[in-house]
Amino acid sequence: MRIFVKDNNVEQALRFLKKKMQREGLFREIKAHAAYEKPSERRVREKAEAIRRARKLARKKAQREGLLPMPKPKERPRRPSNPFAASGAPRSSSTPGDTTGTGGSN
Repeated sequence: MRIFVKDNNVEQALRFLKKKMQREGLFREIKAHAAYEKPSERRVREKAEAIRRARKLARKKAQREGLLPMPKPKERPRRPSNPFAASGAPRSSSTPGDTTGTGGSN
């Protein structure tokens, strides 16, 4: 796994690394290896995981067949293209009702 640090921003790279490790299940695996798991507990956990996977698969299949509504897409906040620009400032200098410079009658 490789993370590139851009503009010496180590904090951002660290956040990205943590997010990537979380997605790949590395934290869960480390926690599982931290202590001994009894065989009976292992069977219970694996059975619960199998049930969870089966339910998820059935839900996805029902959504594809139209029996359940599709999940709403998660709306992500948009980042401004220029991070140094004022967030609430208008992009153009003219207002919508402004007729200056358009060749209109005076």
